[in-house]
Amino acid sequence: MDGILDRPEQALVLVVDDTPENLELMSELLLPSYRVKVASSGLKALRIAISSPPPDLILLDIMMPLMDGYEVCKRLKADPQTRDIPVIFLTAKTEVADEQHGFNLGAVDYITKPISPPLVLARVKAHLQVKASADFLRDKSEYLELEVRRRTRDIEKLQEVTMEAMANLARMRENPGGGHLARIEPYMVELASTLARQQPALTDELTPARIARLGKSALLHGIGRLTLPDRILHSLVPLEPADVAMLHRHAEAGFAALQAAEDKLGSTETFLTDAKHIVHSQHECWDGSGYPQGLRGEQIPLPARLMAVVGRYEELTAHHPYRQTASHAEAVERISAGSGTEFDPLVVMAFLGAADEFCSLALGLADDAQAIHSDLQRLDESFGETIELTLPQEPA
Repeated sequence: MDGILDRPEQALVLVVDDTPENLELMSELLLPSYRVKVASSGLKALRIAISSPPPDLILLDIMMPLMDGYEVCKRLKADPQTRDIPVIFLTAKTEVADEQHGFNLGAVDYITKPISPPLVLARVKAHLQVKASADFLRDKSEYLELEVRRRTRDIEKLQEVTMEAMANLARMRENPGGGHLARIEPYMVELASTLARQQPALTDELTPARIARLGKSALLHGIGRLTLPDRILHSLVPLEPADVAMLHRHAEAGFAALQAAEDKLGSTETFLTDAKHIVHSQHECWDGSGYPQGLRGEQIPLPARLMAVVGRYEELTAHHPYRQTASHAEAVERISAGSGTEFDPLVVMAFLGAADEFCSLALGLADDAQAIHSDLQRLDESFGETIELTLPQEPA
């Protein structure tokens, strides 16, 4: 007698009883209002419960052979796929202890036999309404959660685009090789990741999400240089003391700009927080000889200590029309020599551990020949003479 008595526009009720007469009686009672499935054993009930579509409510007899109703209910509530289906026990048991046991297993109601048809219909209707409300709230909650995630992704993308636009503005002002920003982010991510692996005490601070944010924040490291005049940015001779003082103030200017933006967001921890520390303190030195505040040791924010090494490696190895490019080995040697004076020793140790990856990134993201040629043409205009560069020809 197991099967589906279909009424597709209505809620689906599963009736479980080992007595065919009881299944027939309950089906006749419920069919005018609901779709009905029936099962004559606990095992068959469990199979139907995980089928599609699942029942909206289960009327479950307790006294059945092989697997009684208590065990069926216990298994239903243990399965995430079926735990939210309301179960109403139908039984000839009238002891309070039996009823309490049923509720403890997760049943929503307990109806004794012989049944009262109006009472059964009223309770089935009430519990289906409760389930419908719960389903609505759960669906609404899931929708809202998805919507929050979507909007969070949109905000994060907007933040990322904003930071990249600001970083590109600073880059175009200074006009280094075209791959500068493309290298800075992976350098920072690689260095921070290596530091987190080498120093377990920092794993709570350098989470994967924080490391990814540091990579984006590093893009803004040069934002303060927008305040500098070209004669300082592109000077080929040692700067006068007044110009050195102006150069040192660019860190304060960049910090002030990002602080003002963060203040408008009304929060003390935003996507600009790490960028703000990088811009302000990347020129500080471990021994206190840096600028603008003369911070030393761990007074220097960790993002800035990381950026100091990233920035120096990029400065040494990237093509620039105003200074000679160092080899990877030379850059590693010079950064290593600055451990404990210019740089945080732990960050230098992490850099040495990631040196091969830095080299691969530098080669893979090197400025192309055309960018170098454009820079040399700009130098022609500065010196009033021609500097020749033969670009490699495409193979025939």
